[in-house]
Amino acid sequence: MPETPKGPNRPAKNTRAAQEAAKAIGKAKVAAKATKAPTPANKPKPTPRRVFDQKVADIICIGLSEGMSLRKMLKADTQGVLPAQSTIYDWLLRYPEFAEQYTRAREEQADTLADEIIAIADEQPEIIAVTDKKTGALIEHKLDGAFLQWQKNRIEARKWTAMKLKPKKYGDRMAVEGVEGGAAIKTEDTGANKFLEIIKNMEMSKRAG
Repeated sequence: MPETPKGPNRPAKNTRAAQEAAKAIGKAKVAAKATKAPTPANKPKPTPRRVFDQKVADIICIGLSEGMSLRKMLKADTQGVLPAQSTIYDWLLRYPEFAEQYTRAREEQADTLADEIIAIADEQPEIIAVTDKKTGALIEHKLDGAFLQWQKNRIEARKWTAMKLKPKKYGDRMAVEGVEGGAAIKTEDTGANKFLEIIKNMEMSKRAG
């Protein structure tokens, strides 16, 4: 059997491979430290909620009382004056005075919507001139059906919202007017019927056209 070389003729160890292995182990340790769960000392702080501001609350409530929806106000706010919708809802839970102010603004919004219904009903309807295709002679004038339907939808949306925001004034409720034969006579309150009357008048105008 051949003898294993000894002394200076013995093969040297693969020192380069050992060095590469050591580097790999070092990199693994660094990566493990980087992915380690943060300790209480270096744990990132949560983003604080926006601090309540009464001036901002006043802007919100004024906008609501003037008939604007909260979503419309936030969309129109390009300067970042108003907080996020979730922050406003958080304020309502945390600050009772703001919640009361917000509730009053919503009730005032119902009155504004009721005024808008009257204004919409008073708008001059679109008139379409029907002419003869051959001669161009005027045959008749008639109301634009699409315009009337659009106006009706506008009124219905405001009516429904007003009824929900201020049901005691604009909601459908029953009022006791008298007693006949031992039984109470109930009639519907006319608060909501005024809105229905406006819509009926628009429908009659449409049919007449």
